[in-house]
Amino acid sequence: MLEGDIAELRFDLKGESVNKFNAPTLAELFEVVALLKADPGVKGLLLISGKDIGFVVGADITEFQRHFKKTEKELTDWVMSVHRLFSTIEDFEFPTVTALSGFGVGGGMELACATAYRIMATDARIGFPETKLGIYPGWGGTVRLPRIIGADNAIGWIAGGEHHSASEALTLGVVDMVVAPEELREGALDLLRQAMAGRLDWKARRQEKLGPLRLSAIEAQMVFATAKTFVGAKAGPNYPAAMLAIEAMEEGSALGRDEALAVEARIFAQKIATSPTAHALVANFLANQAVTKLAKQAAKAGDRIEASAVLGAGIMGGGIAYQSASKGTPIIMKDIEEKALSLGMSEASKLLVKGVEKGRMTPAEMAKVITRIRPTLNFGDFGNTGLVVEAVTENEKIKKAVLAEAERHLGEHAILTSNTSTISITRLAEGLRRPENFCGMHFFNPVNKMLLVEVIRGPYEHFVLEQGEVESSNNVEVRCEVKNRSGSNNPSTTILDVIPEGTSVK
Repeated sequence: MLEGDIAELRFDLKGESVNKFNAPTLAELFEVVALLKADPGVKGLLLISGKDIGFVVGADITEFQRHFKKTEKELTDWVMSVHRLFSTIEDFEFPTVTALSGFGVGGGMELACATAYRIMATDARIGFPETKLGIYPGWGGTVRLPRIIGADNAIGWIAGGEHHSASEALTLGVVDMVVAPEELREGALDLLRQAMAGRLDWKARRQEKLGPLRLSAIEAQMVFATAKTFVGAKAGPNYPAAMLAIEAMEEGSALGRDEALAVEARIFAQKIATSPTAHALVANFLANQAVTKLAKQAAKAGDRIEASAVLGAGIMGGGIAYQSASKGTPIIMKDIEEKALSLGMSEASKLLVKGVEKGRMTPAEMAKVITRIRPTLNFGDFGNTGLVVEAVTENEKIKKAVLAEAERHLGEHAILTSNTSTISITRLAEGLRRPENFCGMHFFNPVNKMLLVEVIRGPYEHFVLEQGEVESSNNVEVRCEVKNRSGSNNPSTTILDVIPEGTSVK
């Protein structure tokens, strides 16, 4: 209890880098909320994170597969139990404020929406990314968010699944104040004290979330019909979560909070949890998490790549250069034509501008990243690079010549790779003086979105090279798949080759 009868509920999940709502955390939250409800001395509640990285990232995804195995009734009961928990917080007889720092997403934002007010740090990011996992915000998100910012805006946030900046959130009214990170706690307490003193009508704010949406029948029909057309065309038939979120919002729009929450829980249990898309996307997320963890462990055994280079500019070269530079690794982009270098720099700049427009970086950060990319027509500084990715035209003769020339300018321990997707790594290694330092490193286009790189180990290469490749893939933040020694195709090409033979894709 703080001064002035204010209770502070601080989230700090022990042993984890982020806060998430796993089963033990939810159980503890149930107990704490019951104590707060029974304590007549509490006159205000502040929800805040004890971690610098952010508020709460949502439910524990590792528990989803267990929940998917529940019966419809069991799953509905579980979802409704969390609904009752958040509604209890919303119904407290005193004002509540959530302080949002770092990342506040998913279930964390659904909890925040249950409080009377939300204050956000300028560098924080919030959102509802659930649809990207094949699910939707099932802890009140489809009910409370439309009542806070309107159905059309809520559909955009939930169906889009993106993270949003503080300025976006403030403009729409998702949050009530934005302050500097170092002022977040004091700003939240000041906001709470104003509500406790009666200078803010927090009860009226709560009442807006308890009733139906403020839409006439005609307005509701227009909003949801338009949303279904737009979102349906964008998501397609294989990603049903966004459309189901709209269905839940539409069906609950004319209902009070508790009835609308029951609709949300029912659709989640009946349609979301049984969706093959949800099962596949959750499994894919967990697999990516496992791969990332293994890659970080493997990378510790190798030396960090301090500087790299890409041979061949253009779209692919520019994409590789952007990805390396944006993760902090300086990179040389080499080509034989100024026109190609201009195209490569243009591609990198275009991706950086998009990052600024979407609030992922500031103009100053963009300028810093672009200076890490150095276009050149010669091999002048290649002796200082630890990794070189050849990404010239897919022609074996040209690639062999480029690789042989590049090798003459590299240090003894530098790693030389080819971005080929079709040519034998064994044959490409034939003209090299140090074939043991050579392998395939195949990026997918566009590099910034296709977070996978295939490493094809050559016939002479030793294990140390694999560690270096894993480290370099971490430097550009991609998933690294290592294929055992082979002189032929990449894993993805091999998979495509067996499909015409009748091999099942499953």
